[in-house]
Amino acid sequence: MSKSPNRLLATVFGAVYLLVGLLGFTATSGIGFFDVKGGLLLGIFEVNVFHNVAHLLIGAALLIAGLSSIRASKSVNTTIGAAYLLLGIVGLFILNSAANILAINTADNVLHFGSAVILLGVGLGADKAVRAHAAA
Repeated sequence: MSKSPNRLLATVFGAVYLLVGLLGFTATSGIGFFDVKGGLLLGIFEVNVFHNVAHLLIGAALLIAGLSSIRASKSVNTTIGAAYLLLGIVGLFILNSAANILAINTADNVLHFGSAVILLGVGLGADKAVRAHAAA
């Protein structure tokens, strides 16, 4: 696994997102599943129960892919990176609106864009031999 940037990144990000998803429940006592105003995780990131569940699912997908294969981790890194890029863009427009069912705030948006850049960069740019071998 240490020879593949995609597997390493997926495994590490997967573990981190699982931890964040679990920790998020400590900040959502009394917060509804889709509340647009959530509790503060680490004093800065706004989360609701739906946001926590999303982190758990994303973390599980990344961790499973990272522990599985290079091809799986490349695919999941790229897919989740693209989803985070889209979420970051949409998040800019839904802040302080009823459409904000993930209770996203500005700090979340920054983190989503950062995750997108890293996941897409590694997913699309690393382990090119696997892509070339699969095409042959």
